[in-house]
Amino acid sequence: MILVVLAAGMGSRYGGLKQMDVFDSHGTVLLDYSVFDALRSGFDTVVFVLRHAIEQDFYDRIISRMEGKVRYRLAFQEYDSFIPPDINAAAQQVPRTKPWGTLHALLCAQSSIDAPFAVINADDFYGREAFNAMGSFLSQSTTEGAIVPFPVGKTLSSQGTVARALCIVEQGYLKDIEEMTNIAAETDGRIFNTHADGSKTLLLPDAPISMNIWGFQPTVFNDIKEYFEQFLRTIPDVAKSECYLPSAVQWLIQNRSYKIRVIEAHSEWFGVTYRNDREEAKRRISTLIAQGIYPQQLWK
Repeated sequence: MILVVLAAGMGSRYGGLKQMDVFDSHGTVLLDYSVFDALRSGFDTVVFVLRHAIEQDFYDRIISRMEGKVRYRLAFQEYDSFIPPDINAAAQQVPRTKPWGTLHALLCAQSSIDAPFAVINADDFYGREAFNAMGSFLSQSTTEGAIVPFPVGKTLSSQGTVARALCIVEQGYLKDIEEMTNIAAETDGRIFNTHADGSKTLLLPDAPISMNIWGFQPTVFNDIKEYFEQFLRTIPDVAKSECYLPSAVQWLIQNRSYKIRVIEAHSEWFGVTYRNDREEAKRRISTLIAQGIYPQQLWK
């Protein structure tokens, strides 16, 4: 099984490359824990999706510590990767300054994926239970996909709004998924997503949301490539529009009757949407180390 780590992001809200931000004196970053947990859950290869501009830094800060302990491959997401010439030309005229989103990142890794695989963000901590559950699912012979959701109330930031995809679950499968890009808790503790027109949707604290931990078979690429091509032909804003993986999954469910199993893992999530989230993440990592769940040094 393969773990695909999406690590090409720009970190616009964070103000830097949070996928390489260090959380202890040993140089550990959040994705170290994901790789460590994945290897203990039956995954044997990691594909890091990067930009060429950060390749050397990424190697020096992260991969160099894993050398000899982790089997890995590199894939690269650039502005023009697999983008038709006419659309690329239009993007250069604007000019476009960001990649094309998480689905585009996954497509850039296709040539490195030849087995059942999980996809995760580089800047999230998912917990060993999430990888155990996903590894168990992918080790079965199945054509289905999977998601490990988390309760929205456990994925907020005290520093500002967050973007999450709300999951509608029916009989253990994903029925619908909706991108919500402006979620926050108000002073009374209630959680709302504020839409572009100012209207609000109330979210219960235990409402399941996607934190981009998905499982697929390699055959999924035929369909998601079709979806991405449709997206590129109908993009509303060539400068800023992004193609998100949850949107592709929604299309798969509606247009290809694709089944996505919803796996409950009761795992602990935390992350760093904003720079000031970092101290809380460091505190939670220290607690997990003190509890003996992780060693002081993951790769010694």
